[in-house]
Amino acid sequence: MVDEKKRLIVIDSNSIIHRAYHALPPLMTKKGELVNAVYGFLLVFFKAIREFRPDYIAATFDFPAPTFRHKKYKEYKAKRPPAPEELYLQIPKVKETLESFNVPIFEKEGFEADDIIGTISHLAPKKQILPGIETIILSGDLD
Repeated sequence: MVDEKKRLIVIDSNSIIHRAYHALPPLMTKKGELVNAVYGFLLVFFKAIREFRPDYIAATFDFPAPTFRHKKYKEYKAKRPPAPEELYLQIPKVKETLESFNVPIFEKEGFEADDIIGTISHLAPKKQILPGIETIILSGDLD
């Protein structure tokens, strides 16, 4: 019998949402709600499930408040233009969809999704419940 490793996918949700929003044309529901970022996120989500066949999935989100980096370094992302409001309005729809699939959502005030991803990736294989688990990070970021 082959001992297959368990797999955990950790999603950098904000980065996937941002990429999808900018990559796809505006898509609207019948009610006129913009959903291109939701649609693009789900395309990536389902592709990852098909490709990696994970045993576990976790979704991380940036918390909409300054992080510890902003407090230590005032110039942190200061020159970055704010994302369009239409993008931010789609984040709750992505969370709602993930919750309908029973995907746990991780976010914490003072931290970015990247910080949470690092923590999960570091701790998951060390916990007795998930020893030696293979962690796959699903992100649109290069960092």
